[in-house]
Amino acid sequence: MTHLKTLLATALTVLSFSAIAQTSVQISDPWVRATVPQQKATGAFMQITAPKAMRLLEVRSPVAGVAEIHEMSMTDNMMRMRQVKEIALPAGKAVELKPGGYHVMLLDLKGQVKAGDKIPLTLVVEGEDKHRVTIEVNAVARPLGATSAPMPAMKH
Repeated sequence: MTHLKTLLATALTVLSFSAIAQTSVQISDPWVRATVPQQKATGAFMQITAPKAMRLLEVRSPVAGVAEIHEMSMTDNMMRMRQVKEIALPAGKAVELKPGGYHVMLLDLKGQVKAGDKIPLTLVVEGEDKHRVTIEVNAVARPLGATSAPMPAMKH
């Protein structure tokens, strides 16, 4: 009987680790654009890969009064930005939040964001089963003119 209990406990442990691995959303290269003094808004960017179909529903940050999910798109030769309710995260496919596309707007900033600052973000994603997962991310602030990947170090 003891052997059966040990076997059952091991199987449950393996299954619980498997369930955790299946719901593990991967966040790559999170960053925020630095600001100038008195600037009240900035953008946050990253790549998000979900193991199963999910949706990004919400973003929060203690550095901002409000955080919104936005999309930029070209309509009638004009770049337009609008808030969206959610971003679909297809199973196994990276969704890029980047300048000029989907991104997070941090509004009503509580202070200047300086290059090198680590900005805490909380992402809320939801699976098709309506189960919500909260993900804590630290995004590094890049210089004001940054548009994507950091520039490689240069030697003189």
